[in-house]
Amino acid sequence: MNLLVTGAAGFIGSTYVRQLLAADAPGAPRITVLDKLTYAGTLDNLPIGHPRLEFVQGDICDADLVEKLMADADEVVHFAAESHVDRSILGAADFVRTNVLGTQTLLDAALRHGVGPFVHVSTDEVYGSITSGSWPEDHPLEPNSPYSASKASSDLLALAYHRTHGLDVRVTRCSNNYGPHQFPEKVIPLFVSNLLDGRKVPLYGEGLNVRDWLHVEDHCQGVELVRTRGRSGEVYNIGGGTELSNKELTGLLLEACGATWDSVEHVEDRKGHDLRYSVDWSKIRDELGYHPRREFTAGLADTVAWYRDNRAWWEPLKRRAGQGA
Repeated sequence: MNLLVTGAAGFIGSTYVRQLLAADAPGAPRITVLDKLTYAGTLDNLPIGHPRLEFVQGDICDADLVEKLMADADEVVHFAAESHVDRSILGAADFVRTNVLGTQTLLDAALRHGVGPFVHVSTDEVYGSITSGSWPEDHPLEPNSPYSASKASSDLLALAYHRTHGLDVRVTRCSNNYGPHQFPEKVIPLFVSNLLDGRKVPLYGEGLNVRDWLHVEDHCQGVELVRTRGRSGEVYNIGGGTELSNKELTGLLLEACGATWDSVEHVEDRKGHDLRYSVDWSKIRDELGYHPRREFTAGLADTVAWYRDNRAWWEPLKRRAGQGA
């Protein structure tokens, strides 16, 4: 079986690929990774040279390339996306192009070649903000940032291909991921790498925004359950079960890095900053047997230790992104 995985030189996609390659059982899929290698993707995230892995550098908006790869694929897991909210606020064009037009290019090719399942990996941010309770999968989409609006658009487009054409599309929406190999513009690796260098960390507003945290390996476990056992045309929320305010998270990171609140710099709040995200993941639990395996305290400690021990991975990325000292 040939599995096409897009965007798998990035944080979540590469974790998914490494997990599949580590499970070297009979019938394990051959994997083709398609990745543009933008600023957030690096070949250092992948076991290049593995006999079941082929890497292709390219753009999911390149219809000719996508057509060629889809002709050899049996199934697709689609991670490729522009994903940083702050960057989308500064300019939305790349987000619309990659997240909407790129997804449409993949869907068209999958339809022509009868490829499926097509797992479309999305985010809880498409739901907007919720003051209490948790979103079920049928909650209306109310995105508030250009990033989340582009992801909501791609979700609806993917589901439309199922309803119109019968394409076997399955959508996942995850809560905030953390873990090794996350690009250091996101809050946990940014704060950890800054603190390890003795630098200040920027906390939006008073740090009252609440997120549910999910270890990347648990997220990828959920994606694989949806690929192998999920139902066509369905949406599955994937949650972590650990809600923290940004201020609470900052306190944990300060403690883990041996720093104090003197290292925190309060900065102007993000435009349109959603107050709270929380997904109801009872559907994937009850239908597919999903449950987070990584306890948050231990997972966070392991993550901090990974960044402490892998400066050679993140220091060049921060310099390339203009975040170096």
